[in-house]
Amino acid sequence: MAESGKTERALREELVRCYTYMVDHGLTELASGNISCRYGDGMLISPTGARGDTISIETIVHVDGNGKWPDGQRPSTERAMHRAVYERIEAAGAVVHTHSDYCVALSCCERGIPGFHYLVGGFGGNDVSCVPYATFGSDRLAQSAAEALKTRSACLLANHGMICHGSDMETAVTRAHRLEIMARQYFLSLQIGEPRLLSNEEWRDYHEKAARVRYT
Repeated sequence: MAESGKTERALREELVRCYTYMVDHGLTELASGNISCRYGDGMLISPTGARGDTISIETIVHVDGNGKWPDGQRPSTERAMHRAVYERIEAAGAVVHTHSDYCVALSCCERGIPGFHYLVGGFGGNDVSCVPYATFGSDRLAQSAAEALKTRSACLLANHGMICHGSDMETAVTRAHRLEIMARQYFLSLQIGEPRLLSNEEWRDYHEKAARVRYT
């Protein structure tokens, strides 16, 4: 579902603001992240090689429903992964992919994030999975990530990074930031030992209360 009522220019401006937020908060460095939002039957997506000091409303690329874009522009190399999420998940209005430090560290050990903290539940379940490695920009990576995101709003990508979706760009970027926080805290807990995981009963209580108070 696209962000209703917003013009293309407004979406481009928001996309630049969100990308800048990602850079400012260390979620992406140099050209290691990308962000998109639904637009019509296609999407608006950050260009390949985008950095915080080069991205602008003019460099944002419109990729149409047929996967085509204007001559002279170059959308992110991960456009297939973004597109696969939109095709499979109707509720996804925006997608964020980063190589944030702690998400990468866990993904390189093929570790997901288990239910060591109740805030892991904010991604839609009791854990966050790590999908198998596949070459960047490949259809295999796109399909495995999109499949994992059918039951969660975020996942790790082995030896690569992370991807998440949200109803809008602000939600998606906030989730990307929250996932990096969870990855960092899980990483730190592993320095002491294997953390205690919440029980099925504790998770049931959490999800019931979160739904009741609309906790996000």
